[in-house]
Amino acid sequence: MAGRANELANWRSLHAQLGPDCLRIASYNIHCCIGADRQCHPGRVAHVLDELGCDTIGLQEVNNQPGDREDSMQLDFLSRVMQMESVAGLDLIRHHGHFGNALLTSRRVLEVARHDLSYESREPRGALDVTLDVAGQRVRVIVTHLGLRPAERRYQVRGMLRLLHAIPSEQRVVVLGDINEWLPLSRPLRWLHGMLGRSPAERSFPARFPAFALDRVWVRPRGALLAFGVHRSEAARQASDHLPVKAIVATREAGTSAMTGLLRGSPSA
Repeated sequence: MAGRANELANWRSLHAQLGPDCLRIASYNIHCCIGADRQCHPGRVAHVLDELGCDTIGLQEVNNQPGDREDSMQLDFLSRVMQMESVAGLDLIRHHGHFGNALLTSRRVLEVARHDLSYESREPRGALDVTLDVAGQRVRVIVTHLGLRPAERRYQVRGMLRLLHAIPSEQRVVVLGDINEWLPLSRPLRWLHGMLGRSPAERSFPARFPAFALDRVWVRPRGALLAFGVHRSEAARQASDHLPVKAIVATREAGTSAMTGLLRGSPSA
């Protein structure tokens, strides 16, 4: 417990020292806002998002279906409560809003692209590709949620690699989401590590007793990832079946160099 308390103090210290040119970003599979009590409670998820203190949040398993139920338009609700702009993924737009990716951000959105990664007759999957203005720097953020079967994930990661190959090497890129890879030496993880550098692996699923590092963040260049951690509050353990993960990303080389001395560990909350 003392180790976790020290990590939290380090995270808060780093967050306080860095300016707006660093991106505070999170990834959270909200499980359609269904929590440990099997009740759908978007307000509980909004509370966790507020706890994160991030300016940009990639979401998976968002339900945004038009209807009379108060909990049906989850993305709209979370965007309104958090006072952040929302961007819906292709799976939300094409498939009636079930299990879709989305992005919430207080940064200026410059460009949006949506990539279909659906595999055969399996449920729709995609990658939401958003370019943000972070204190005058262009940062590409890609949010995804890979499939449950190994062949499906291999197909989807190959598609992600083609997308990443096309991005200019000098541009900052953040790839995040629920990767659904249970094995640390799986081919899809090795492929992504080979292109983007090794992502931190901290257990985020299941939320009550985390055993698997399903939720990941990659940053290119790897040295721009200043901090990474799992958010382990009691509210997060109740709100979804995943815990959110969060990262701090430098968008300028000077910021990366200045923080080198603070990066001996991986701060987390």
